[in-house]
Amino acid sequence: MGAVCCRPQPIDFDGDVNLFHFILLRCVGKGAFGKVRVVQHKQTRDLYALKYINKAKCVKMKAVANIIQERRLLEEIDHPFVVNMRYAFQDDENCFFVLDLMLGGDLRFHLERLGSLPEDVVRFYIAEIGSALSFLHEHRIIHRDLKPDNILLDERGHAHITDFNIAVHYSERRLLTGVAGSMAYMAPEILAKRGYTYTIDWWTNSDLTHSISKDALRFPEDAESKCSRAGIQALKGFLDRDPTRRLACKPNGEGFLELKSHPWFSTIDWDTLDTKEQTAPFIPDSKKANFDASHELEELLLEDNPLRARQRKERDITSLSAEMRQMEEQFTPYDFKNMQRRSYYPQTQIISTVTATSSTGPASSRPVTPMTIANDGAQDYPFNQKQMLDENGQRISDAPVVEMADMSEKGQ
Repeated sequence: MGAVCCRPQPIDFDGDVNLFHFILLRCVGKGAFGKVRVVQHKQTRDLYALKYINKAKCVKMKAVANIIQERRLLEEIDHPFVVNMRYAFQDDENCFFVLDLMLGGDLRFHLERLGSLPEDVVRFYIAEIGSALSFLHEHRIIHRDLKPDNILLDERGHAHITDFNIAVHYSERRLLTGVAGSMAYMAPEILAKRGYTYTIDWWTNSDLTHSISKDALRFPEDAESKCSRAGIQALKGFLDRDPTRRLACKPNGEGFLELKSHPWFSTIDWDTLDTKEQTAPFIPDSKKANFDASHELEELLLEDNPLRARQRKERDITSLSAEMRQMEEQFTPYDFKNMQRRSYYPQTQIISTVTATSSTGPASSRPVTPMTIANDGAQDYPFNQKQMLDENGQRISDAPVVEMADMSEKGQ
């Protein structure tokens, strides 16, 4: 009797999103208890960044509440200068965030490579990040960990805030007191432990604890040869220890108006900033893969349990630990197509016009733009159009070729 060939189960694109909906591509980042890789939606052919977090490690590091909080906050956020969440789901081992894919790398990468950025580039990024912060603060959200690692660029050079792992809601009536964030970027009111609010997000990096709290502000002797007087004034404003005087920190939305009217930002066209119509003064090199290629090698050679789509097991969640049960119950599925929101990546796509179809129907109402892939020296890596496979080993012959340029380790 001949062997019976088992055909793969059809994918239900009308049901809750899961890992079977995506083609797994390159691994591009690694965090404390999760990784980041590029994925492509099998139906729409859209590219995203998939951040996946191992549940057991999450429990071990006492980070369950952070993951659930990040999931809830990202559902509230939709802004052109934020790395927005598009889908969320889980399986037996991992929690998944599907996020906007940023191909331009993070600011840490570019600062380390270039040494410094021109003043007009810094001004442009602060304007875009300021727009995102104004949105977050209007929705009573504090990021608490703004730093170069958490600012990602898209392929056109626009800046986006990412990593909401320690972000929280705030209230003017009840100040926050938790010491959270990266020490080198903490505002002095966090270290003072007398309570703080959204003003901490407007603090610009100085030095560590004593310098943040006590040292006089000093600029290099040649500062005025590298930065305009208006730029130095803006920096002094961002570094004011008194949050009531700090630039952009006036309450009730007046802070962002103050920022926009500052002389240093006179060259910014605020009317077209959020639509990304302006050409960024720095555009990342699309021919380079600006992320650590060792993440991919590590995934191929060292990973005992590589990521793949798996059917969920039938089990009684009451038998799970309290933390595992909390993730099962509170890390709920999310699909941005059901939220009637605009997608800012690509910038012109209205996602509410995209309708889910069956696996045999048309892929999407949006045309796909073919791109090319930079393998960063990995000559045998199966990322060209002819070799792209799904998790069942089936070749995706009609998939668009994708461009892998700059991705950050943290990011996505």
